[in-house]
Parts: sequence; C-alpha cells; structure tokens
Amino acid sequence: MKDTVQFQLSPEEAKQEERIKARIQKELSWTGNQDFYFKWKRRSIDARKQAIRINCTFEVVSDPSEFSVLEPFHEQNVQGANPVHIIGSGPAGLFAALRAIEQGLRPVIFERGKDVRSRRRDLARLNRDMILDTESNYCFGEGGAGTYSDGKLYTRSKKRGDIHRALELFVHFGADPDILVDAHPHIGTNKLPQIIVAMREKIIECGGEVHFETKVVDFDVQNGKVNSLRLEDGKTVQTEHVIIATGHSARDIFYLFRNKGLALQAKGFALGVRIEHKQELIDQIQYHGRLNDDFLPPASYSLVTQAENHGVYSFCMCPGGIVAPCATGEGEVVTNGWSPSKRNNPYSNSGIVVAVLPEELGDRNDPFVCLNFQKEVEHRCWAAAGKTQKVPAQRLVDFIEGRVSKDLPETSYKPGLVSVDLNQVLPDIIAKPLRKGLVDFGRKMKGFMTNEAVLHAPESRTSSPVLIPRNEKLMHPDVEGLYPCGEGAGYAGGIISAAIDGMKIIDAIALGLSSEVGE
Repeated sequence: MKDTVQFQLSPEEAKQEERIKARIQKELSWTGNQDFYFKWKRRSIDARKQAIRINCTFEVVSDPSEFSVLEPFHEQNVQGANPVHIIGSGPAGLFAALRAIEQGLRPVIFERGKDVRSRRRDLARLNRDMILDTESNYCFGEGGAGTYSDGKLYTRSKKRGDIHRALELFVHFGADPDILVDAHPHIGTNKLPQIIVAMREKIIECGGEVHFETKVVDFDVQNGKVNSLRLEDGKTVQTEHVIIATGHSARDIFYLFRNKGLALQAKGFALGVRIEHKQELIDQIQYHGRLNDDFLPPASYSLVTQAENHGVYSFCMCPGGIVAPCATGEGEVVTNGWSPSKRNNPYSNSGIVVAVLPEELGDRNDPFVCLNFQKEVEHRCWAAAGKTQKVPAQRLVDFIEGRVSKDLPETSYKPGLVSVDLNQVLPDIIAKPLRKGLVDFGRKMKGFMTNEAVLHAPESRTSSPVLIPRNEKLMHPDVEGLYPCGEGAGYAGGIISAAIDGMKIIDAIALGLSSEVGE
C-alpha cells in the first residue's frame, strides 16, 4: 500500500509526529490502530494570512520497503573511454562530468580557478584587504559562482529538464535530503564546498580528470569541427567534443568567439542594487508580527512590478545572509549575496533589479551592447566608491528622495561602503524604474520602505549579457562538436538549471555517438 496525502498544519503541529499521524489517519478515513509509516514528500509555507500554515505532502506506506528510493549515481570506470572536454567546473561542468560517467564517457575538466578550499583564502583576502585575484574569486574556481554565493537550489525553469534528478545527485554527494522536500531548497555556502569536493573525487575515481589553474585560451577548428584546445601554458589538447561551461563572468570567452568570427547574440539581462534589511524586520513583515522561531525559518520575499515600462523584481533573496564582493576584473565592483545553511546572520539581502533589452541600450545587432553596458555600470560604481572594492551605497528612503545619506547603517559587506547618491551613479534607465519599483514594494510589504535599509551597487551579474547560440543538436551552429552550456552561454539562471543543462549536453553527445556507431 502506498498513498500520497496533502493537508495543512500550523508550524507547531508540523513538528509533532503524533499530530501528523493523527491527521494522516483522518485524511485516509482510517479507524482503529492501523500500522503505517510516513515521510515528507513536499513542504512549503503559506504566510498569506495571519494564521500561518505549512503545506504538507506525505508519502504513506504500510511497509518501509515501499517508500520511494533515490536513484543512485550509476558510476563506472571510464578510463580509456571517449573523452569529453569540459571548460569550467561550475554546476554545468560538474554535472556534465557526472552524467558523462553515467553515459560511459570520460570527462576532462579544465578550470581556470583554484580548487574549492584554496578559493577560500583568496575570498578572505578580498573581503579583508580588498585584494582581488582575477582567476580565483566568488565567480571563478571549483564549484562556480554558487559555491560561495549561497547554494540556493530553487528554479522556476520547470521545463528545462529533470530537476529531481539534479537534486538527487546533490543528496548522493552529501546534501541534506530535505532539499528534495522543501519548496525552496537551500544547501548553504558553509556546506556546499564539501559536496563539490565529493563530486570531484568521484569523477577522478571513475577515471575522469580535473585540472585546476588551467585556463583554456583558444580552440582550433578544422573543416567546421572543433579539433583542439590551447591552454595558457602553451599546451595543445586534441578533442572532438568541447563543452563551454564557463559561467556568466568569463568575458574572455565571448571575446574569443568574436575574434574567431563565430556567431554571438546580445541577450537581455537585469541590473540594479542589492538591498539589505535587518532580518528581524523581514520576519515581522512576512510573518505578520511573529518572529522566526523553532517552528519557522527566517523569512524571505519575492517581489515583482512594472515601472517606467520595465520589469523590476527581487533576485537571489538571501535570508540571514551576507552581501559579498564579486568582481572578477580590475576597475570594477560587483555585489551578490549568500546565506549559510542556518541562515542565522542578522541581515537579509536581495538583488532588486531592472530588466533591460539590447534595443534599449544601442544597436541590438551588436552582440556586446549589453555586456558593454554592464561593464560601464560596474566601472562607474568602482570609481564612485574610491576605486577600491568598497561599494557606493545609500539608505533606501534617501535614494527615493534623491539625497546623499549623512551616514550609513552597519552592513554585512566586509570591504565597506561609501555614501553617494546612486541616482547620479546609476544610469537613468536603471535608477528611474528602480525608484518607482521600490516605492511599489513598500506598498506591498508594509515596513519594507525604511531608511534603515541600505542599497549596495551594483547587482549586475544576474545572468549572461551575451548568448552563445546553439542548434537543435545543442552545438554552436558554426562549429561541430562545440557545445555552449549553462548560465554563461545564456541557457540557465542558477545552480539547478545550469546542472540540468550540463546533463542535457552530455545526453546529446552520447546520442550523437550512438548514432555514429549505428551507421
């Protein structure tokens, strides 16, 4: 016997096993002392009304052996198998490598940055001394941008592929099984690194390769097919299948494609600020005066509106989080946010961004029109804050009313803030809709509009501003065997969607190889 049961409970009741069992019996119209077992299948919070409820879905069985089980990682020895060369070890690259092993292919990863533990020292130096390593930072290195900037696993992209399979693989390599249950799963920056290490060790154990501090600087094309890769140290690697999984900040890859005369397209993206409130305030707003406790997690929010004919929305909201410096090059500042697994820091932060399209910024036929705009804003913010990794900042109400803040509240952003009028730093196409959007958010969330909230600028790496096109076989239309992949190529928007895209690319390669064998 196996049943699925859905109902709502109070936050307190949802922590009580006997209360849950009694409700399951009632929902299934069981009488007497019937033996059964249950486990959570789905859990979310409904805080729309004063009486907060937990949406509960349970799997119910008469024998524990009947519970659904995770599909295992189907490992095999791929030493000597057909190689697939993967540029980048973010979620797209790592999950492509894992899927390659399952498909009997040998993954060979080239990562420009350092291993996940070595990155930590570079991030500490960046936060403490404002010394930026352009090859090892919050964006570049093992695990990609998500490793040290939150590890949120939620995606709205339900049509991209098998979300559950991606989550299962995270659990297989050490993530809490609750990520399979929670509506907004989250691993946390403090826990994700060891999971990434476990993935890498398995890839190597199965016969794959992972090369750190190994930058791919060029590739050769012969008769319309990718033929070899050239590394920064001058070495050449022969190849037939290359996955470009370099992330949204590897701008040198875009320039490489341009210099080789390969097709690129401008891609709309979003840019704005990262706003920081006290987490206690967000809890009070979202939980109708109730603070988070043993029964409720730190509260989050999701906001969207239209202003000045632009979409304005919250992005990558981090309860109990920290604002981090995420520049990848000299002469720029970039912000992002992350949370530890317990989300227990005193501040919440979120990107508040404005969607922009290529045609609004110049020649939409110029594939770099959005990238150039992104670079310009990051440079202007760097200059406004004194040409360091400090960021230009402003209290929320001061920004709305156009005055420089006399002082700034404490912040989680370690390098520090410089008080400016962001209306003078951000382009009007961003500042105007941002002001109106924030006012609207203040109407939707009573208490959100406070001068104790501070804006950090810019939030500019929401997604890739360039699209690397691909055909129905997921290859670049100009080069056979070259596969643009993940967030950097414009086909994902976070950890899970990037992971799914990496697996999808491998399946396409395996299908092509099997077709060749069939012929």
